[in-house]
Amino acid sequence: MSDDARLGLTVTHRRYVPYSHAHYGGNLVDGAYVLGLFGDVATEVCVRTDGDEGLFASYSDVQFRAPVIAGDVLEVSAVITRVGTRSRQIAFEARVVCRAQPERGPSAAAVLAEPIVAVTAAGTVVVPPRS
Repeated sequence: MSDDARLGLTVTHRRYVPYSHAHYGGNLVDGAYVLGLFGDVATEVCVRTDGDEGLFASYSDVQFRAPVIAGDVLEVSAVITRVGTRSRQIAFEARVVCRAQPERGPSAAAVLAEPIVAVTAAGTVVVPPRS
């Protein structure tokens, strides 16, 4: 196991999912929305570790585990799992931490007692060579 201090670095963003992103019946949001959030959190990982926004090279795994619905509050995290010369492997997770409750009223919502893991992924980013 490497003793690289960048291993295990975690970055977390939170985002409210607006109703303008509902794409399907039941105010369901498409999976690409969360992949965009994974790109945002990966960018911050690269800035923190390498002083550069980096480029997303690939996903090796994406799992859509639960629906994301307009009115959700998502917590999106990225954790560096491997550091190469110019590549960083990252584990991603998007959790629903708050959810709208329209049955209680048009603006009702609640903090979930247990977050719902909505999407997980593994990906690789690349950064420029160190000068």
